[in-house]
Amino acid sequence: MLHPNKRPFIGVLAFLDQPSDKAPGGARGHRVILTESAARFALPTLIGMGINVADRDSQQHQPTSKVGVIETAEISGREIVVSGYIFARDFPAVIDQLAASSEYGMSYEMADAHVEDMRASDWKLTKVTFTGAAVLLRAKAAYKFTDFILL
Repeated sequence: MLHPNKRPFIGVLAFLDQPSDKAPGGARGHRVILTESAARFALPTLIGMGINVADRDSQQHQPTSKVGVIETAEISGREIVVSGYIFARDFPAVIDQLAASSEYGMSYEMADAHVEDMRASDWKLTKVTFTGAAVLLRAKAAYKFTDFILL
């Protein structure tokens, strides 16, 4: 039986070994390339991390406003796929917002990122620690083909 406060989700968080479509926050205007080796090593750091939902108007991450938890993370082809749940009874307006549109994607949050060459136009990330994820409009995400689906 599903817990009444858990609304499951699945999403594509990022794409590996390819430049982001635009610069993520904190990358000083650089697109980033998350290497498969860095992602594979850091994958366990996603488990148990919180997710937040960006305000639809500003599309800024809300890392201090967690509305759910990541339970699984895996690499499938060139995608990082995560699943977990939103606290549905605690955040009914968030559930309504997310259920009303298929335009949502995801973005990772990280710390301790190591960049292979800070002078490169695209920063290659060779080591990272994931600290959470955000759900935001796909068009605003660093990788515009990410996905987020409420189950």
